[in-house]
Amino acid sequence: MDPLAHTLFGATMAEAGLKRKTAYATATLIIGANIPDIDGLAMLVSSDYALLVRRGWTHGILALMIWPFLLTGLMLAIDRLILKRKRRRNRTNQGPPMRPLILLGIAFLGVWSHPFLDWLNTYGIRLLMPFSDTWFYGDTLFIIDPWFWLLAGAGVVLARSKSWAGISGWILLGTATTALIITAEIVPLALKIIWLAGLSGIIAIRCSGRHIGATQPIALTLLTTLLLYIAFMFTGAKLTASHARTQLNENGANIKQVMANPLPARTFLRTGIASSDTHYYMFSINWMRPDSFELAGDPIPIEEPDRITDAALAAHEIRGLMNWIRFPVYEVRPLEDGWQVFIRDLRFVYPDQEYTPGIGMAVVELDDELQIRNVRQ
Repeated sequence: MDPLAHTLFGATMAEAGLKRKTAYATATLIIGANIPDIDGLAMLVSSDYALLVRRGWTHGILALMIWPFLLTGLMLAIDRLILKRKRRRNRTNQGPPMRPLILLGIAFLGVWSHPFLDWLNTYGIRLLMPFSDTWFYGDTLFIIDPWFWLLAGAGVVLARSKSWAGISGWILLGTATTALIITAEIVPLALKIIWLAGLSGIIAIRCSGRHIGATQPIALTLLTTLLLYIAFMFTGAKLTASHARTQLNENGANIKQVMANPLPARTFLRTGIASSDTHYYMFSINWMRPDSFELAGDPIPIEEPDRITDAALAAHEIRGLMNWIRFPVYEVRPLEDGWQVFIRDLRFVYPDQEYTPGIGMAVVELDDELQIRNVRQ
């Protein structure tokens, strides 16, 4: 999921009651919910290097066992520094006392919420790193989900930021997210109206003051609703895969794998890819209506790489892409003095899509001797 989703999820857990259990619970949950994404620094090297290391070591089981202890130690050190300053100023401590064991448990909740949310996407996560490089996919939520933002953000907006600076920050964030959703062509008009209605409801409650004294139960209700929404979308992913497998197998396809691709804001509609030993099948479906299953084009042959493709796949510049690719399709185009090899991952690009910078695609140019001349990704 995106950083905003991780942050709001951590903050919502805090507002649902955990912030009252120990000092620094809110900070621990928010930091823990984001800390595995420290591997995002790999983007400073290159986009392909990011594909090689992202959602790997820092998201794997070993790191997930270590992060909570490091985070708890950091918070205990900060607490000691703050207590010393308060003693020098003769200020009394406000809020719940520091309870190290409870804080450690909260750190585990915050840190482990991160791989849980990342697993929900089609991007994938390597949960067993460094012991295994296997990718796991939940195929449940789109990486940016507006309903997730709305449910996770509502309780936090109602509970926090009474200062003008804080309120201004929420207004800025709300404006930015609303602009993103309203201008997105893939989001239907009806869903844009629902988003605006939900946002208006949050503003109305905040302005009326009805939330005062009830922020914890509100946040707990919203967190429960959010988890039920995730369960609902997970059910949709499983039913999508089941419907697609049934429809294609009835036509003799012998399906081995199905990806149920979630779409932003559209809870019932899915696109997807099914694969047999010989073909990929791209489809769309409303998972509440199995009879709505429809193929998107002809089946795409799965072809073993030839010697030209193999030479392209050996390019050092695409080792990250080849480690991460899930539904690869290769196309070789002859040039006057060599070849172009198009490498596409059907999760993110169409089988005949021309090169555009972004995720899921690379073009490798080879000379007559199959030496790599240029790589675009």
